[in-house]
Amino acid sequence: MTPPRRILLLGGTGEARRLAELLDKKPEFEVVYSLAGRVENPVVPTGTVRSGGFGGVIGLRHWMSDNHIDEVVDATHPFAATISDHAVSACKDTDIPLTVLRRPPWLPVPGDRWQNVPTMDAAALALDALPDPSTVFLTTGRQDVETFAGIARHRFVIRAIDPPTGPTPASSTVVLARGPFDLDDELDLMRRQSVDILVTKNSGGDMTYAKLVAARRRNIPVIVVERPPSIPTTEFVTATAVLNHLMRTDAT
Repeated sequence: MTPPRRILLLGGTGEARRLAELLDKKPEFEVVYSLAGRVENPVVPTGTVRSGGFGGVIGLRHWMSDNHIDEVVDATHPFAATISDHAVSACKDTDIPLTVLRRPPWLPVPGDRWQNVPTMDAAALALDALPDPSTVFLTTGRQDVETFAGIARHRFVIRAIDPPTGPTPASSTVVLARGPFDLDDELDLMRRQSVDILVTKNSGGDMTYAKLVAARRRNIPVIVVERPPSIPTTEFVTATAVLNHLMRTDAT
């Protein structure tokens, strides 16, 4: 009997959990679901789950070898550039196939008032350049809050799953919440907090898209941090497409 193909699934997203569920139903695959450990109480699928870093490219390479990994699927957040880069390097060094599951980015539609910026630092500079004090709805995640800590002119409404651990802006309110978020709730929050501007990463997906619709409805400008450049590799936008790809390669 042929042993199952061992898959290292770099997760932390809804798409990753969906893929893990699909693979769990296929006896020809054995999945290790890996999390970076940045969220205190992550939602995880059934099966084998590991948490924490690997120790850079070298550590990841050794871990894959020690655990007899046959293929890696990178289904991390579009802004998890470090682990994605490490996966590319480690798989290239070991000739282990790498497949990427990445949700498509959001695109502006008529009525949106987007300002696209390349980095989180550029978003902070754009806020600092606003002529009047504003209430900023900051939805970039707790890891990036400290980038805005030195901006004293604006009031910040910071939404994150877990509390920020680093410096925060002097005038700030922290709202702890986990998506998905619906449109009525986003509109209500923006009204209650008198939000003037939204700052977000271009994460894509449906779970947090309602904030962009709410900003459009309220004619609120949005600073959108663009995704880091991706390294060309085999990439799909749905869990089902990745499963079909893995099934085809397993059969060859």
